[in-house]
Amino acid sequence: MKYSNLSELINADTNAKKYFNSLPDYIRQQIFSRSSGVSTFENLKDYAENLLRGDD
Repeated sequence: MKYSNLSELINADTNAKKYFNSLPDYIRQQIFSRSSGVSTFENLKDYAENLLRGDD
């Protein structure tokens, strides 16, 4: 399901909320700064994985 932004997504989708809350703080901050572009759980996972890959 597609939502209008990250806040709506994590408020409506418990899996997305659990995943988001499991991420490191700095990753959550980066994702939240672009929250309007995160409208699905898949978007959230893809964005987080891309940011985490930069940590290697």
